[in-house]
Amino acid sequence: MTGASHQHNLITVNIGAELRNQLKGRACEVYQSDMRVHVPATGLYTYPNVVVVCGEPQLEDEHFDTLLNPTLIVEVLSKSTARYDRTGKFSDYRSIPSFAEYLLVAQSEYRVEQSAKQSDGRWLLTDFRSLEDVVRLDSIQCSLSLKEIYDKVSLTQP
Repeated sequence: MTGASHQHNLITVNIGAELRNQLKGRACEVYQSDMRVHVPATGLYTYPNVVVVCGEPQLEDEHFDTLLNPTLIVEVLSKSTARYDRTGKFSDYRSIPSFAEYLLVAQSEYRVEQSAKQSDGRWLLTDFRSLEDVVRLDSIQCSLSLKEIYDKVSLTQP
């Protein structure tokens, strides 16, 4: 999505920076909005706000701009995309074997929805709504505090 809001941009940068710092020296890479993800099972091409891949990135072709094996995907919600991010897009992402965790981050309230793939293949949803909450990302052995996600974000802006 082009032309994202001030809050949307701050949240995206905050998450990307926190994950990059925690993943230094490890075999994981963090990408922001310009790395496309392809879902072969459905043909979907999408640009998530933040993507993490652990292990060797699998790229679609010689252009090196389309990732096939994301581990964690983060979407910052907007009014126009929230329903699709929660339903259709999440359904498509779940067909990717490497995909293990999904974060939906609100920009109008303090709220992070974490969906984590369990060992039996089911997905567990956990909702975080306090700035004191910490989201543990088991798929990449990292954590994100809501305080850091929403650093410098004013929810009272129009």
